[in-house]
Amino acid sequence: MSSEIILKVENIGKQYRLGLVGTGTISHDLNRWWNRIRGKEDPYLKVGEANDRSSKGDSDYVWAIKDINFEVKRGEVLGIIGKNGAGKSTLLKILSRVTGPTTGQIKTKGRIASLLEVGTGFHPEMTGRENIYLNGAILGMTKAEINSKIDEIIDFSGCLRYVDTPVKRYSSGMKVRLAFAVAAHLEPDILVVDEVLAVGDAEFQKKAIGKMQDISHSDGRTVLFVSHNMAAVKSLCTRAIVLEHGTSVFEGGVDEAISYYLNLDNTNGSETLRYFKEEDFKEYSFFIQSVGIKGVSKNYEEPLTREDHLILEMSITKHTTEVLVVVFRFKDGDGNIIFVTNSNDAQMNLENEGKQLLSMHLPNFFFNEGNFSVDAMITNGKKQLFFEPDCIQYTMLQEAKKLGDWMGKTKGALKPKFEWLLEYES
Repeated sequence: MSSEIILKVENIGKQYRLGLVGTGTISHDLNRWWNRIRGKEDPYLKVGEANDRSSKGDSDYVWAIKDINFEVKRGEVLGIIGKNGAGKSTLLKILSRVTGPTTGQIKTKGRIASLLEVGTGFHPEMTGRENIYLNGAILGMTKAEINSKIDEIIDFSGCLRYVDTPVKRYSSGMKVRLAFAVAAHLEPDILVVDEVLAVGDAEFQKKAIGKMQDISHSDGRTVLFVSHNMAAVKSLCTRAIVLEHGTSVFEGGVDEAISYYLNLDNTNGSETLRYFKEEDFKEYSFFIQSVGIKGVSKNYEEPLTREDHLILEMSITKHTTEVLVVVFRFKDGDGNIIFVTNSNDAQMNLENEGKQLLSMHLPNFFFNEGNFSVDAMITNGKKQLFFEPDCIQYTMLQEAKKLGDWMGKTKGALKPKFEWLLEYES
């Protein structure tokens, strides 16, 4: 392992047995032991299925993660993203030595601190101050280290008033504040963080992200960061990997990883671009080649952020001079209609024959972050001729923000950026 590499993961896999029985029965243990003393491979590593929680399998064994390989350099912030059940937390638990791998090995240089679950290692009957010492000791800090940093830890957590109160009276947010404060002040070579920001409030998110940035940039330490908040991943991470069904399916730049993640399980290619078949339009006097939405300066496969000017395009071929009106219905992630727009209002109806491209521009900072879909409709001004529900689907990400800024999501499907004026009256 080169001097630049601080963490190397080689063919890591973790297998679990499903059902009420634990890791195996006595007969399985005896079978494993008999193969081991004969120098043969564990026979149960040859069985087992991919970790797809949504489908029924035929095996009692499942690979939570399998054949994971990656390297992390000193000072890097590696984002690990994927859907629920993809194996992110299992991987972090193995890296943190909470559980051991079934296959593979991990090579590290230096001390690892992890913050995987709220209040892990906290004793509810002990006070916050006592739990700082307990949690610090679990993470590998000496009493002298904790004594030298106790005031800084308490101040960072923002729990000064309650620090001598039993932790059982803390809210989940207060627990995670205290736990993160201890882990962040451990001065680890590698800090492992799993979805901590989902619990904290705006103030805590600013402090936590700012602290992780200081740890990686100023102190040259490595951070492994798991989150479903793509804005935080985009702002904090220097590189990312995508997990799907327990395997690594992508490793590379943050923008590319987010784009890959957003398009997982999409059988029609990019959700932002929909192609149609000409044979489906035999009964119509027109043929829609495609409908798509993208950033004005982007390709269709690139992720959309709130700071992008959007363009919605329809490529259509008309066989007659019948006037056609194009209607788009925008819906939020729950299927509620946000607004409806049509080409007639813009006096941009389709009148001529031949192939043509109809474009509609949407301003930046208009949609809130979240998932959206568009229904496409064609009318002749009197009756509906064609209707395709959820014709395209797209995800809006937060705009790029400075580390330490609030990265939470506000309510509502739209979040327009209006012009504000302030005038002083005499």
